[in-house]
Amino acid sequence: MHHEPVMLNETLTLIRSHSSHKKILDGTLGLGGYSEAFLNEFDDAFVLGLDRDEDAIRFSRERLKDYGARFKALHANFGSISEIEECKGFDAYVFDLGVSNMQLELPERGFSFNNDGPLDMRMNQSEDTMTASEILERTDEKTLAKIFFEYGEERYARQIASAIKKSKMKFKNTSELVKLIRETLPQPVQRKMGTHPARRIFQALRIYINDETGELERLLDSLSKIAGHDVTIIFVAYHSLEDRIIKRRFREWQNNSLGKILTRHPLVPDKEEIAKNYKARSAKLRAFYLS
Repeated sequence: MHHEPVMLNETLTLIRSHSSHKKILDGTLGLGGYSEAFLNEFDDAFVLGLDRDEDAIRFSRERLKDYGARFKALHANFGSISEIEECKGFDAYVFDLGVSNMQLELPERGFSFNNDGPLDMRMNQSEDTMTASEILERTDEKTLAKIFFEYGEERYARQIASAIKKSKMKFKNTSELVKLIRETLPQPVQRKMGTHPARRIFQALRIYINDETGELERLLDSLSKIAGHDVTIIFVAYHSLEDRIIKRRFREWQNNSLGKILTRHPLVPDKEEIAKNYKARSAKLRAFYLS
């Protein structure tokens, strides 16, 4: 498995320019791509990686073991950062909010609409939370439509929610949900999409199941309190809802004289990066300096 860190050069430049980069927290460790880049770029840096996915923790610990005491990985949700003493006092905090390649490439995790597998989508499978399959089975049509529209910005949310409930299927596998979505959406609509017809529904379910916006809000609540001073905070978001939350909070921080916004407008990947890494196409990077 391989992870290409999105907008890595921009991230490194911001850290180099606005922090002492002795201690860097990688709040979305994934496969360790950002952490490895930080360790290589800043010779004397210590990097702490967080991830709610135990598979990611195991993989990154093995991948980065040669860095010894300069790297440490913790199994934790970044929304609980204020409760973790080790997360305080870093020079830079970096969060890439996208789903990791490990989660997408392992069919058994249920994140991929391209590979058949159990319809799960839980980032932390050790938590006793509902799977995507259980959400579809137990949630009423109106609530499902709201989830699809709010978290996936799906125009056909009502039609898809209605089709799901009318089918009375259990939807145990990803392919079953993909098939229903393809059968529900008009063919002319699918041809004009330019992306997989199930992408928005899978995105919405993933965000809802893992409470991604709630975790982000809790993280932002905590950062301004625990991060200290002379700290660079960087977010890479792939969804307009998440980006709006970050944008609004950065403005509040600046208005309350906590520091300054480093990116007047969000940075976006150039054509060359998108050509190399299609996942980057929707990325928006925002940064803030806590003074």
